[in-house]
Amino acid sequence: MPQVSRISRFGFVNCFLVDEDDGLTLVDTMIPGSAKKILAAAQQAGKPIARIALTHAHGDHIGSLDALAAELPDVEVIISARDARLLKKDLSLDPGEPQRKPTDSLPGAQTDPTRTVNAGDHIGSLQVLASPGHTPGHVSFLDTRDGTLYTGDA
Repeated sequence: MPQVSRISRFGFVNCFLVDEDDGLTLVDTMIPGSAKKILAAAQQAGKPIARIALTHAHGDHIGSLDALAAELPDVEVIISARDARLLKKDLSLDPGEPQRKPTDSLPGAQTDPTRTVNAGDHIGSLQVLASPGHTPGHVSFLDTRDGTLYTGDA
């Protein structure tokens, strides 16, 4: 069974470090000011953070992305192809999507994704599942080793 560390702020904002053969996958980055706590948890796990996989572009999930990317210059940053636009504060809608502007905190980020994903793609042991609704490009990650589902706010 893979080793997973849950990191929490205020008991309701969470991210996860998922152990992979080549390092750790960080699922979401919590709110601004969480980078030190995340980096300390990774150090305690004894492996580097190899990649950051974002479930969606809301501020409580990308809040520490820029700080972490600054501390981890070689980290891979992954988000759905659709929510990559929200990461850049592009609120335009696609045909076929509910025609209402995305809501909630969309602060954007200076950090560009190094990779975008769609349903069916894999990030290490994590299979990308489309779970739109909370944001148009919200994704969840299914760990194919043990069936754990990382859902963000789905």
